[in-house]
Amino acid sequence: MINAEDPDVFGVQEAYIEQVKFIEDSLPDYDHVGVGRDDGKEGGEHMAVFYKKDRFTLVDHGDFWLSETPDEPSRGWDAACYRIVTWANLKDNVSGKRFYVFNTHLDHIGTVAREQSILLICNRIRQITNNSKAPVFLSGDFNSTIDNAIFDPLKDFMKESRNNTVMTDEKATYNGFNIESNNTPDHKIDYIFYRNANSVGFKTLDGSYGVPYISDHYPIEADFTF
Repeated sequence: MINAEDPDVFGVQEAYIEQVKFIEDSLPDYDHVGVGRDDGKEGGEHMAVFYKKDRFTLVDHGDFWLSETPDEPSRGWDAACYRIVTWANLKDNVSGKRFYVFNTHLDHIGTVAREQSILLICNRIRQITNNSKAPVFLSGDFNSTIDNAIFDPLKDFMKESRNNTVMTDEKATYNGFNIESNNTPDHKIDYIFYRNANSVGFKTLDGSYGVPYISDHYPIEADFTF
C-alpha cells in the first residue's frame, strides 16, 4: 500500500517495535521518529511518523503523553491505555519550507480522556510551533465521529481534510476486518487536520493491496499544497 501510494509522510497507529522495524527495513527510502507509549523507549504501541529521508530534513521531533503529566509515560484521566503523540518538524529540501506533523491515537474507552486529550493537543501544538505560520498537520485514530463536541477546540484551531476539499469521499475508516457489518458513516473515526496549508484531495484507501484488509482500519490519505 505504501509503495503504491508513495506518500511523502505517513503516520502509523498501534505499531509495535517489530512492526516499526519491519516497515523501516522494507522501505529504505523512509526514516522515522517515535517511541513506545508504555516506557518512552520501545515498549508498547508506537505512533511513529515516517518521512522520505532524501526529500526532507528532520529539524526537530518529540513525543508527549495524553495525560495530566504529558512529559513522562503515563495514562490520563479515565483512559484505558497509555496514549501518546509523536511529532516531527521537517524541512522540505526542495523548497526550504518547514512544516510540522503530529500523529496520535485517542483512547477508545475514556470519554473524559478524549475530550482532555484534544485540549492538550491544541495547547501543545501552539507551544511546539510557537504559533508560527508554518503548516501543521495532525493525523490519527480519534475514536470519535467528527460531529462530536470534543473536536470543537480543534475545529477552532485547524481544519479537517475530508470535509474541506473538493476531491473527497464519505467512506468509513473502521472496518473491523468485516466490511459488510462495519462500513457505515458512524465508523468514520480517522482524520487528518491541518492549518496554514491548502487541502487539495482526500481519500479512504479501501482498495486491494494483496489482502482483503491490511488493518481493522482503512488508511486515509490527504494531499496538500503550501
